[in-house]
Amino acid sequence: MSKLLQRLSDASKSGVYRTSRTDEIEQATRGGDLHVVRIDLAGASDKETLLPRIARALAFPQWFGGNWDALEDCLSDLSWMTAGGYVLLFEGAGGLPLVDRGTLVDILASAAASWAERKRPFFAVFLDGPPALPALYNDRR
Repeated sequence: MSKLLQRLSDASKSGVYRTSRTDEIEQATRGGDLHVVRIDLAGASDKETLLPRIARALAFPQWFGGNWDALEDCLSDLSWMTAGGYVLLFEGAGGLPLVDRGTLVDILASAAASWAERKRPFFAVFLDGPPALPALYNDRR
């Protein structure tokens, strides 16, 4: 098992991270019990365009209310997606207003903490994410 897969399988390390590339994450998780989902946010300019993209990518149930509270509820549930853990790869988030991106990161961190308490890994990883987020791993290339 690669070091990256070990990290992604460790629920105690669940959280919100940044990376400069996603191919290594996808390679490390291929064939495992972690459910990896790419979420394309390119062109999303506000909460009204952001939330439906996340809902579609994660196949949220019909009861999803399309607001921040409902997003947190769904991310903390995911019962309709059977997996040993979750890795959400966010791309194109740079166009979001800072307040919306900050709210999204806070909700993702809350969901990660909730999953970690249940001993299930949950990682939200932003491709070329803001420097304030910790790096998921050190890219040596």
